[in-house]
Amino acid sequence: MSQIILYTIITLVAIGAVAAIILYLVAQKFKVYEDPRIDQVEEALPAANCGGCGFAGCRNFAEALVKSESFDDLFCPVGGNEVMGAVATILGREAVEQDEQVAVIRCNGTPEFRPRTNIYDGAGSCAVAHSLYTGEGGCPHGCLGEGDCVVVCDFDAIHMNPVTGLPEVIDDKCTACGACVTACPRDIIELRKKNKKDRKIFVSCINEEKGGVARKNCSVACIGCSKCFNVCPFDAITMNNNLAYIDPVKCRLCRKCVPECPTDAILEINFPPPRDKSKEKVETASETTDSGGTEKTNKNS
Repeated sequence: MSQIILYTIITLVAIGAVAAIILYLVAQKFKVYEDPRIDQVEEALPAANCGGCGFAGCRNFAEALVKSESFDDLFCPVGGNEVMGAVATILGREAVEQDEQVAVIRCNGTPEFRPRTNIYDGAGSCAVAHSLYTGEGGCPHGCLGEGDCVVVCDFDAIHMNPVTGLPEVIDDKCTACGACVTACPRDIIELRKKNKKDRKIFVSCINEEKGGVARKNCSVACIGCSKCFNVCPFDAITMNNNLAYIDPVKCRLCRKCVPECPTDAILEINFPPPRDKSKEKVETASETTDSGGTEKTNKNS
């Protein structure tokens, strides 16, 4: 009886050993090699998993970075140039720097400028509202105000203003991940170059309807008059389908286009108030007169 038990144990051990050897050989045959640098790159990334890089998550992006030959089409908007520089050091490549970007709301159709013609009483979603009707005003391109962009922002960088009914971007928190851009069914959110002191000039309208129709629906709509286009010294403004567009890369923030717009569709943000040149001339002339009078008094004395 004891011999039977012993043989049984030996047989089971032998079968287990053979199975282990077979499994080891199969694992070695079909194992997938993973570059250890992927873990290093993933650790250098911000772990936001926001999809702003175009990949599902930071792990997928790390794999793409390691396998790619260059960084020309690969960039982490959350980490920016600093993180991409760290990744380049890990992989022994040259980093490609990009201008920092920020989300901009290209609609200024507040209740003050865009009269309400109806009241929406449906699901609280811009995507749903967009599929059902043009909006509470007559503009078919304006913000619907249901806050889809706010819901998808993982960085608390965008909020709905209860007074204007429009979303507002907090520049310091915005990482340019692009989630809000994708979520907006009206395509009114755009990623633009971030300038010093967060200054920006852009046409806050995407309505391509003819001037009369556009302005009837919104008093600050772009009417395609081309006045801004004619005064831009840097070829930064283009006219297409009754709509002006300011290229954020070519624009030098000279502000010459702003006073030319008859509907105030061009917004200038975070700029100091323009200088009143006529007032400066008066003050300069007054100072010159005072100076001349003083000199004459001194001579007489």
